[in-house]
Amino acid sequence: MRLKDKAAIVTGAGRGLGKGIALKLAAEGARVVVADLVEENAAAVAAEIAAAGGAAVPARANVARRDEVEALFAAAVAAFGGVDILVNNAGINRDGQLYKMSDEDWEQVIAVNLTGTFYCTRLAARLMREKEYGRIVNIASMSWLGNFGQANYAAAKAGVVGLTKTAARELARKGVTCNAVCPGFIDTDMTRGVPPKVWDIMVGKIAAGRAGSAEDIGNVVAFLASDEAAYVTGEVINVSGGMVL
Repeated sequence: MRLKDKAAIVTGAGRGLGKGIALKLAAEGARVVVADLVEENAAAVAAEIAAAGGAAVPARANVARRDEVEALFAAAVAAFGGVDILVNNAGINRDGQLYKMSDEDWEQVIAVNLTGTFYCTRLAARLMREKEYGRIVNIASMSWLGNFGQANYAAAKAGVVGLTKTAARELARKGVTCNAVCPGFIDTDMTRGVPPKVWDIMVGKIAAGRAGSAEDIGNVVAFLASDEAAYVTGEVINVSGGMVL
């Protein structure tokens, strides 16, 4: 119970990685605001946490909208008295080669993946500076190094890395850490939809010989959110089973 009574917000927590992270934080004792664009998904995850004996409330939020982010944080403060942990997980992809990418596909991905992370991090920084304690974990991606067909996504995630390191520098003396986690090939609803041949190719690139799980990511996030990681900040941590070495 490393996170007992800590108040956490996890964005994009209605399914996939976000759900795995929310469940892990709750299992470690955190009280979790399960935030998602799809209200029904958020409610289902919050109910699963409650059924397991944890504390959680659902919240609908589009992180690309500043007013909805402000309402999300207000809901967290009302429910749990503050925010100790923020996990910026919400993200979308609109893949396509650079020369064919539409303005809309570029702008939507930047708005959710980068600007949404900024909105949430800015509000968390204000609250955490006041109490001189906080943990911010940003879910980036190995794509921040560049990936075919993902100019928008790679640019957004590279921005998240830069934002993470800047926040770490600015907040460290206030007892607030900020780190980025870069998942590798993870077994989620989205990746299960790839053709079997593609799955085999991707797994073949992984030293561990298997796809990762949401739990694998949640375990690392829980550590970074804990007091055990008080001296870890500004780091970009690959969780890829050796896909990136």
